[in-house]
Amino acid sequence: MFAEFKEFILKGNVLDLAVAVIIGAAFATITTSLTEDVIMPIVSAVLGTPDFSKMFILLATPPAELAGSTDYAALKEAGVPMLGWGQFLTVVINFIILAFIIFIIVRYANKIMAKKEEEETPSGPTEIDLLTEIRDNLKK
Repeated sequence: MFAEFKEFILKGNVLDLAVAVIIGAAFATITTSLTEDVIMPIVSAVLGTPDFSKMFILLATPPAELAGSTDYAALKEAGVPMLGWGQFLTVVINFIILAFIIFIIVRYANKIMAKKEEEETPSGPTEIDLLTEIRDNLKK
């Protein structure tokens, strides 16, 4: 069983997948920063809201000590039910950016692979065509 596990782990695909997961996690961090530190402040400025990620709708009355509070973190920590639509929108925008960038990378990789396949394809007749021609000539 250990030998099978070792063989499985040492396969190229598993190592490639591990590298992809690590790079993906680092890339997700960059995308999150782009969303939270660049894009959402611009969206917040356009909408006139200083911190868009902390926009929410209260679904119940907060405790007396937090009455009238607009501190999203404090209300969330107190367990007050609320819809954090600003944070949700931030995460959705983050996902769309990440998905678009991955789409561009995959699209570019597919173009490169298609171009490589075209270059490897022989331009003249194939071996089968040549063998068929030889066979036909021998029959004559």
